[in-house]
Amino acid sequence: MEINQDTGARPARGGNPVSRRWLLGVSAGAFLAVGCTKESQDSQVDLANRAKAEDALRNRAAVAGPSGVLGANFNEDPTRVDKAALDALGATWVRGFVLMKTIKDGTNPLEQRAIRKLLELHGQGFGTILALKFQFSKKKQTVPSPTGEEMKAELAAVDKVLEAVLDKVDILTVGNEPFLETHKEERLTKLNPFYQEVAKHVIAYREKQFPDGCRTHLYMGALNHLDDPEMISAATREWIEFVNDTPQLEGLDIHPHVTSAQAAQKYLDYVRHWLDDDKKFLVTEFSLVNHYANQMTQNIPADFVDAHEDELDTITRETKVWQLLKLAKEQRFTQQQWNDFLRMSPWFESRKHFIRDEVRKYRETNQLAVATYGVVQGQAMVTDIDKDKKPWMLNSLYVPLTVQYDEGGELPHNYTVFDDFTSLQREQDRLPVKPTNAHM
Repeated sequence: MEINQDTGARPARGGNPVSRRWLLGVSAGAFLAVGCTKESQDSQVDLANRAKAEDALRNRAAVAGPSGVLGANFNEDPTRVDKAALDALGATWVRGFVLMKTIKDGTNPLEQRAIRKLLELHGQGFGTILALKFQFSKKKQTVPSPTGEEMKAELAAVDKVLEAVLDKVDILTVGNEPFLETHKEERLTKLNPFYQEVAKHVIAYREKQFPDGCRTHLYMGALNHLDDPEMISAATREWIEFVNDTPQLEGLDIHPHVTSAQAAQKYLDYVRHWLDDDKKFLVTEFSLVNHYANQMTQNIPADFVDAHEDELDTITRETKVWQLLKLAKEQRFTQQQWNDFLRMSPWFESRKHFIRDEVRKYRETNQLAVATYGVVQGQAMVTDIDKDKKPWMLNSLYVPLTVQYDEGGELPHNYTVFDDFTSLQREQDRLPVKPTNAHM
């Protein structure tokens, strides 16, 4: 694809997909796609417009997709994620991913823990998002050719997942973090052909199995590090152009794990420049984890030492942040100790409303479908803590692995982010989804 280097503009494309906004305009309420059913069309609707609307239904350009939702994300580990924990947050949407290699190696999708949890929550009335995670970044791994034998094995695994989840999960993303899960030298050559082939296969499977429409909306997986010029390339543009050119795809995902709000803005600027106006985006992961990582070798706040050295007799003014986090994992702090540590740390306190401010920005674009935030600390976050380990534990809404609580009681809350998350919940985001303006 050629790009105008002077203007940065995309070339004109023939046969642009019918937009959801256009469909909403011409339908005038004559139809609404909910679940796997179609209501009868108003007999007075112009036949040509009705044909376009029916074609849009077949192509899954769903009218009633989510808009501006904030939900919870557990990635691959749904431990402690249940209806009670989500209800306490006010969350009505949940996201996780399945590592496709486990399916290819023989795991029954219905027994895979992320899929099983999402289907359970779907049955309890939650909106659900499942990402298909393909891992090609480890040593000796390579992205399969779309025409090779290995591709057949990948697609066979995809079929098993589709059989288990289509028309149950509300959103399926093709890929998790594809650019990070692919070797650098293959990003410009093999990445897009592989994921495009998977997407086409998913679309064809859905068309065949659900010719009258399906509740599952399709998105492409996440772009990462858009605040880093070295991660922006013709391959990232092609990723977005494929979404623009494929009417069955409603948008794509982004994962702004950043050092600042300014860095997060670069994600929005890039995606909104290239993504068509009638497409949406997901933000199924976002955080300041890279900012927190830069603080791990700092001394803990002197005020915190003064306030808690009698209770935590191993801490001193020379204790590093990572050492305190390790201590919290080993003996679990009281809620007051945890809150004080974060409140007295300028690097956290000065950016404590990041989640609130970012979600407001996403909603103001009118293109956000769903954003999700890390819901609960997982065991991997607190294993082998040292100065180089990324402090994902600081991002979670619930902090049961670093803060004391009564087993069977409500999980302990993270300082400020829990309250900001609950304050951003909206009644209109509960299923069934109602078409809405995405502004708060």
